[in-house]
Amino acid sequence: MPPEGYHVVRQHIRRNPKSRAKKLGGWTIAGIAAFVWLWGQVFGFGEAATDEPASPAPSVSASPNR
Repeated sequence: MPPEGYHVVRQHIRRNPKSRAKKLGGWTIAGIAAFVWLWGQVFGFGEAATDEPASPAPSVSASPNR
């Protein structure tokens, strides 16, 4: 009787096959991060409409009479 996690094939003890699901490797994660960064550089992430420059308003502490 083979140990747990093994089976017998033609008088040899073999490991049971692992699951087909693969983990994401480091290079895959780096590639996805680079893709997202490039997507943001080319197309943007819903850019805000800031076409008008803000006009400077006098601060509250400034006295109007000089």
